[in-house]
Amino acid sequence: MHLAQVNIAKMKAPIDSPIMTDFVNNLDSINAIADKSKGFVWRLKDEEDNATAIKIFDNDYLIINMSVWENATSLKDYVYNSMHVEVLKRKKEWFDKMEDMHMALWYVKEGIFPTPLEAKERLEYLQTNGETPYAFSFKSKFKPEDL
Repeated sequence: MHLAQVNIAKMKAPIDSPIMTDFVNNLDSINAIADKSKGFVWRLKDEEDNATAIKIFDNDYLIINMSVWENATSLKDYVYNSMHVEVLKRKKEWFDKMEDMHMALWYVKEGIFPTPLEAKERLEYLQTNGETPYAFSFKSKFKPEDL
């Protein structure tokens, strides 16, 4: 089993606005770090090699990021122990605080890559039901055998 993750963010302005310029300018390098990270398996991307144009919500300001990792340790290392953390520290410059769940994790069989609609379902499930092996956060210690 591998670990899938989704996170969404609500932009403060349209993606092509000056407010979002530094975020957009960092996308390629941050994605390249993910692609080369130990335990990285897959990430959602469009023609621009990122996922900013993929819309699954009625709100055009919501953007999605999805990826699959060999395990939680690999994902945490990328998020918190790579240059990704420098961009993460700046998120308030580009994104509004979200009241609803904006990140979910779940296990997928090796070779399976989740769809954006599945990710949306996992976020909604987590918001409604709380953390279970079906959808959870970094706070939980669910393992594939808990399914």
